[in-house]
Amino acid sequence: MNRIADLQEDHARYMLGFPVGSALIDWAIARLEAHEEGEDLEICLLAGATTEEESLPLTESILRRYNTVALDLEVVAGKRLVSLHSSYHKGEFSITDLDQIINNVYVRLEYPSWLVMLQRNCELATDIDAFELPFEQEFDYIAKLWSTSNSVVEFQRVYSREVSNTHDFAPAHDSLKSPDHNGPQA
Repeated sequence: MNRIADLQEDHARYMLGFPVGSALIDWAIARLEAHEEGEDLEICLLAGATTEEESLPLTESILRRYNTVALDLEVVAGKRLVSLHSSYHKGEFSITDLDQIINNVYVRLEYPSWLVMLQRNCELATDIDAFELPFEQEFDYIAKLWSTSNSVVEFQRVYSREVSNTHDFAPAHDSLKSPDHNGPQA
């Protein structure tokens, strides 16, 4: 089957909650238009689907039929975060946009430790400006690691929770002192 990997990638992104729009349906339409799939009933039905809900069971059936090995959703998420990192720095996404996406991925992956600080800082940065820099530091760190990792094992080899923990808001000590608490008064 031609381009099954494309369908598999879009399916994995859908399972993580990334918007895929009509990508699953478009895949089937492209296969039919190119006369690459013959009269495969499931692909014809997928091409005629009108919603993601209709397309999901057909997509999963096609993927099962071709015995595709399930993609590691953490790897797909990591690679997608690399892409989102680039888009964020181009101004295509705001922190508020990313908050929803990152939180969704965090929950769907069942709270992996490598996403804790990124998710936390992103959520806090939506309300507290002081967390924007720690969010960006952690986002830079995670994106850099995933850009060179092709598996969770590779990522875990280079990821350090201690480094992630340094990407936190640290108020200046002077700003915490009130005039009444500056030491003994004369």
